[in-house]
Amino acid sequence: MSHTSAVGELVAMMRRLRVECPWKTEQTHASLLPYLAEEAEEVAEAVAEFDATGDAAHLREELGDLLLQVVFHAAVAEERGDFTLDDVARTLMAKLRRRNPHVFDPASLGRADDAPPLTAAEVDEIWQQVKRAGG
Repeated sequence: MSHTSAVGELVAMMRRLRVECPWKTEQTHASLLPYLAEEAEEVAEAVAEFDATGDAAHLREELGDLLLQVVFHAAVAEERGDFTLDDVARTLMAKLRRRNPHVFDPASLGRADDAPPLTAAEVDEIWQQVKRAGG
């Protein structure tokens, strides 16, 4: 499943908006914080609605609004020379690799090849251990 074209188009759109929209041009990480919190709360509400009604369209819309906040912050950071959205994604992927050795490096767990699959609770404990160790 490829998301490259849509995400790339979104990044290009945000770059244009940062240049051509006076309100968006003025925004900073700090000024965007209330919107980030609001959108995260709206995603939580949409998840509850989805669980109750199966309304995937509303959840998709709210996740898009939250994604906008991530893309917006990354655009601000890119303009400052701090990092890009690709850097954010690479950092996240490295974290996911570290915290999911059962998927990406199962030999590191020292489990026998014929061991039963890990349970969700065991996977969560591995995640927490890696997190506590600074990963």
